[in-house]
Amino acid sequence: MTTGKINVSVENIFPLIKKFLYSDHEIFLRELVSNATDATLKLKHLTSIGEAKVEYGNPKIEVKIDKDNKKLHIIDQGLGMSADEVEKYINQVAFSGAEEFLEKYKDSAKDSGIIGHFGLGFYSAFMVASKVEIITKSYKDEPAAHWTCDGSPEFTLVPHDKTERGTEIILHIADDSTEFLEEFKIRELLKKYNKFMPVPIKFGTKKESLPKPEDAPEDFKAEEVEVDNIINNPTPAWTKAPTELKDEDYKEFYRELYPMQFEDPLFSIHLNVDYPFNLTGILYFPKMSADLQIQKDKIQLYQNQVFVTDNVEGIVPEFLVMLRGVIDSPDIPLNVSRSYLQSDGNVKKISNYITRKVADKLKSLFNENREDFQQKWNDIKIVLEYGMLSEPKFYEKAGEFVLYPTVDEKYFTLAELKEKIAANQTDKNGKVVVLYASNKEAQHGYIDIAKEKGYEVLLLDSPIVSHLIQKLEADNENLTFVRVDSDHIDKLIQKEDTQISKLSEEESTKLKTVLEELVPKATYTVQLEAMDSNAAPFMITQPEFMRRMKEMSQTGGGGMFGMGNFPEMYNLVVNTNSNLASTILSTEDKSAQEHLVKQAMDLAKISQGLLKGEELTAFVKRSFEMIK
Repeated sequence: MTTGKINVSVENIFPLIKKFLYSDHEIFLRELVSNATDATLKLKHLTSIGEAKVEYGNPKIEVKIDKDNKKLHIIDQGLGMSADEVEKYINQVAFSGAEEFLEKYKDSAKDSGIIGHFGLGFYSAFMVASKVEIITKSYKDEPAAHWTCDGSPEFTLVPHDKTERGTEIILHIADDSTEFLEEFKIRELLKKYNKFMPVPIKFGTKKESLPKPEDAPEDFKAEEVEVDNIINNPTPAWTKAPTELKDEDYKEFYRELYPMQFEDPLFSIHLNVDYPFNLTGILYFPKMSADLQIQKDKIQLYQNQVFVTDNVEGIVPEFLVMLRGVIDSPDIPLNVSRSYLQSDGNVKKISNYITRKVADKLKSLFNENREDFQQKWNDIKIVLEYGMLSEPKFYEKAGEFVLYPTVDEKYFTLAELKEKIAANQTDKNGKVVVLYASNKEAQHGYIDIAKEKGYEVLLLDSPIVSHLIQKLEADNENLTFVRVDSDHIDKLIQKEDTQISKLSEEESTKLKTVLEELVPKATYTVQLEAMDSNAAPFMITQPEFMRRMKEMSQTGGGGMFGMGNFPEMYNLVVNTNSNLASTILSTEDKSAQEHLVKQAMDLAKISQGLLKGEELTAFVKRSFEMIK
């Protein structure tokens, strides 16, 4: 029997503090199962290169609860340890078995998926256990060893009669951690952290029916047998080559990741890179609404199939954190922290790679089946528009597949759109004017007038559209976006020929004076315009610049300071060539004049959805009075 003190020196206590001081106690199970996986994969590697002269077989890891005796067992069939190795790897915390192993076999073990945390990770057991035992037998023909420690620096190490290769960790669960003796709790943790570990994990047993023989009678009752309950999927989809997977396999894996999600994803992106860093994974585009308040934390980060976190900001570009799926990289530590993510060069490379890969996939989807891509556009556009604003590398590629739909559900890339409208929608200053609506129903009247002129009108209805068009204008000389209700149509796209007003200058001044007395100055600016006599007599517009700055301020950044709280301002555009303008001007009765202006104003407000509440009630009542 050996007794002694665990060698925890000043140099090696810091990794312990750094690793576990702020961690949840529940990660002890992740660490111990990871160690068991490590030991199993190491043995696999050594047998594959002929260094271990044993049969690898079909090893599994078993997690067992002994509630009566307050014990939790983690058992593996990996390479095990001799007493000397226990002394080295467990007692002298400064060493890490995996690091030494990797150093020795670094060339041939590069792709063997070794986690590399044996040694330090083991001590997380003491976060929940009052005493820990290790019973272990090495794959080398050496006696088994039994190590015991109660969490103090003292330990005992004695021989054991274990005959099977591998290691059994026995945790004597402390009184303040008895939740870890509950089956539901351990199952929950194994599902959370170890759902995709590369070695089968047994947790209890389950009953399965034997298959029914072909010649069985109709009343045949299948025999039930007890089998191991394997709680994980050791070969998840992302560990396979894309050529091995069909569309249905990707959908099946999506359902495995999100069992409560009943809608299939729109499409998936398989990530696979081994230089200058290792990264695999699958990202899914779910259906999305035009709403930035989409639930994040749906992408899961793994390190060699061990769950790390579902907070992937920093690793995944910000605009893609609304996606779902899995990313697996051995280049990210198990206990990942925000400060690490901000400072590590690999993380930025990973983020850039994902951006590029997503852009390439979108481009190929667009090229291979444009019609299908167009049908999915409204479900993905918010992510892509956000990406154009937040990621310069994505913006560079986005021109090849980002679409601009019209109110008639035609879809153009920006280059196609410019070519399509250049002849008809270029103003007298040589600027190509892109007309757009944000709400097809509310702005129907304005859209209709534009379409009568043969103009295309886009439907841009996402909450960040003001920011996006500001950027597009800055990057495309002689291109301007104006909302279709921001002025009357002849002013939106000004041509050389201008309408002549039927009213003299004196009559126009008089009309403007009358209107300004009757129209609320705080909200409306009166503008007299000579338009076609068939055009609407009164039109309410909202100046493009003011409205855009206000929208940008409300959705964060880009707008003028305080614009988000600025009151709504509108123009009342009055057509001086309309019969109504002449009638208002010639009406001597002030009451009748006021009635005309009020009715015309209310009609103009209705076309902008501005007539509400008491004003709408009064308008309806007044209108019925007129047709009695």
